[in-house]
Amino acid sequence: MKAEKYRYTGDGKVKLESLPTDSGEDHVRKDEILKKFTKNLSRLAEQQNRLYADRREGVIVVLQALDAAGKDSLIRHVASGMNPQGVHVCCLKRPSEEELAHDYLWRVNRNLPRRGEITIFNRSYYEDVITADVLKLKKTYHMAKRVVGEKESAFIERRIRQVKDYEQYLYENSYRVVKVFLNVSKDTQRERFLERIDRQDKNWKFESGDLDTREQFEEYIKVFNRVISETGTKESPWYMIPADEKWYTRYLFSEILLDVLDKIDPEYPELPEEEQAKLSECRERLLSEKGTPESLKAQEAQKPVSGEKG
Repeated sequence: MKAEKYRYTGDGKVKLESLPTDSGEDHVRKDEILKKFTKNLSRLAEQQNRLYADRREGVIVVLQALDAAGKDSLIRHVASGMNPQGVHVCCLKRPSEEELAHDYLWRVNRNLPRRGEITIFNRSYYEDVITADVLKLKKTYHMAKRVVGEKESAFIERRIRQVKDYEQYLYENSYRVVKVFLNVSKDTQRERFLERIDRQDKNWKFESGDLDTREQFEEYIKVFNRVISETGTKESPWYMIPADEKWYTRYLFSEILLDVLDKIDPEYPELPEEEQAKLSECRERLLSEKGTPESLKAQEAQKPVSGEKG
């Protein structure tokens, strides 16, 4: 799959600023990618349905990015083709007073999917590492001195270790964790901010504080480099995909989801033998109901019952 080249499992150091933010290096044609994306959505729907029926593994998708990278539209376009009963989106915004009174993974645990389901975290527990580091939030936390009294670097390093351990814990409890960073360029971010300012229907997506964060663009990238480098593993990989062209980002994201579902290889569960034995009887009862057209009876009579050879 095309997304494989953007996969990181812990080898070497990540340098986001040296990675592509558009499709140029992959030498693809937009019309062909759009066709492949449509096919991927069809396959995703089928595989997600199998996952929901199988219920042996759950999927956790962590979606991280700088502002205006296209997280919302990406989720809307890729997740829309799947069964909403088995796909959930959790947007972790600024912690509430209640959430701050607990450990930072408390609100994450409350939103984990059941096995057989998928949860996409639009921003995640990584905010409690990335943002806490860039904005030096440790000093604002109401916690014991033994925790917040240490050096900033030691505090963040511990959280990185906790996150890595947490993801391994989830993997060992039959969950797959897939982390995706949308790598948007600073120029594209500016264009999208201007669009949000100029278009009335997008004004609601813009906050003046976004520009303050933009001034720290390079600092955020620096911290992301470190955190991704230290938390990418074979079991819980990172994908750092181009985000300047939404049509290509959506395709790569669909490839990533398909890859994890194919590795899970979910199967429709088989009925117990005693239940399979009742299928023929149930079919006969339905076909014998008053008002059943003769054409339907003849058509159904030719079909093998599930679990039978034919």
